[in-house]
Amino acid sequence: MTIYTQAESNIRKTWILITLFLVFIIVLGWLFSYLLDNQIFLILAVIIAFFQSILSCWYSDKIVLLMTGAKLIEKRDNPELYRVVENLCITAGLPLPKIYILNEAQPNAFTTGRDVNHAVIVVTRGLLEKLEKVELEGVISHELSHIGNKDMFLQTIVVILVGIIGIISNWFLRISFWRRREREERDSANAIFIIFGIIAAILAPIAATLIQLAISRKREFLADATGALLTRYPEGLARALEKIAMNPNPLRVANDATSHLYIVNPLRGREKISWFHKLFMTHPPIEERVRILREMRV
Repeated sequence: MTIYTQAESNIRKTWILITLFLVFIIVLGWLFSYLLDNQIFLILAVIIAFFQSILSCWYSDKIVLLMTGAKLIEKRDNPELYRVVENLCITAGLPLPKIYILNEAQPNAFTTGRDVNHAVIVVTRGLLEKLEKVELEGVISHELSHIGNKDMFLQTIVVILVGIIGIISNWFLRISFWRRREREERDSANAIFIIFGIIAAILAPIAATLIQLAISRKREFLADATGALLTRYPEGLARALEKIAMNPNPLRVANDATSHLYIVNPLRGREKISWFHKLFMTHPPIEERVRILREMRV
C-alpha cells in the first residue's frame, strides 16, 4: 500500500463514520420527538448543544495549555526545533504554529487550537532529548498533519454531535419520568415502545462515544500517513512511535480528559489491546501503526 492509498482509505472511512453519526442522530431525534409528541424539545437540545460545544472548543487550546503548564518558546530558545517546524510547515503549506515545550521526561507531543491560524504544537522535554532528528521530524510531521487535515475542525463537529446526543437523551429520560402517569394510561403497545425509547436514551450516549473514538483512531492513521508523505520517510515516525511507547516515564500532567490529544497514549499501564478495550481507545495500537508505516511505499 502506498502513502496515497493509505490516506485516501482513512479519509473515506472517516466520512463513512460521520455519515453514520448523522443518520444515528436523525433516527434518535425522530424517535424521541415521536414518543414525546413534541418537536420543540429536539430543536432546543440541538441549539444548546451547538453553542455549548462551540464555546468549549473555541477556548480548548487555552484550557489545555493551562492544564499542562506548557511554556511558549521563541526561535532563540530552541533554534533546531524551530527549524524543523518551519521547514515542515513550508513543505505542508501551513502557517507556522506557536510552539510550546512541556517540562516532562516522557517523550510525547500534541496539537491543539481551533484552526490552522490558531494552532499550537506542544512537545515534551523528553521528546527533544530522546529522539534523533529524523524521528523528531516524523513526530512534528504527524502533528502538522492534524492541522493540515483540519482534524481540530472535525473534532469540533464530532464534539457537537456527541453533545447533541447526550443532551437529547438526557432530556428524553427526564421528560419521560415526568410523564409517567400519562404513560400508564396508554395501551401496552405504546408502553413497550416508550420503554424501548428509554433504553435507546441510555445506550445512545455510549454508542455516540464509540463512534467518536472510532473517528479519532481513523484520524490518527491518516495523520501517520500524511506525516510520512511530508517527510518521505515513514521509518522516522515508526521509530519515534516505538521509542515513545517503550519509555516508562509517566506524564504527570496527563489525564483521561487530555490523553487523546497526544501522539501516543501518555497514561502508562493502560495499553491493553483486547478487542473490547480497542473500542474505547482514542489511538490505534502502536504495533498496528508501526506495521502500517513500515509497509508503506513512498
